[in-house]
Amino acid sequence: MAEKTLKEMQQEVDAYISQFKEGYFQPLSMLARMTEEVGELAREVNHRYGEKPKKPGEEENSLESELGDIMFIVTCFANSLNIDLEKAFDGVMEKYRTRDANRWTRIDQEGK
Repeated sequence: MAEKTLKEMQQEVDAYISQFKEGYFQPLSMLARMTEEVGELAREVNHRYGEKPKKPGEEENSLESELGDIMFIVTCFANSLNIDLEKAFDGVMEKYRTRDANRWTRIDQEGK
């Protein structure tokens, strides 16, 4: 499968959602859905890496699937508010490159 840009993902999600009369949920509902999905990811991480094993017979979920669900709802949320995720991402990366430039130890500086 070919790689997709954030813009292409936003367009694909919009084409999918646009086929339904209901369209995108309202922002508060979208936030609730996002919170639910993050909770599902947290539960799976806790089962795999934390101290809470799954109950016998409890279904195994993949981290990949849970992250995919989060990406879908984040994309829906952005689309519903006309936010360009590529622009938003670029702004966040610039913030990290400047504000947090010296916050952590760089690999090439270890042992010097």
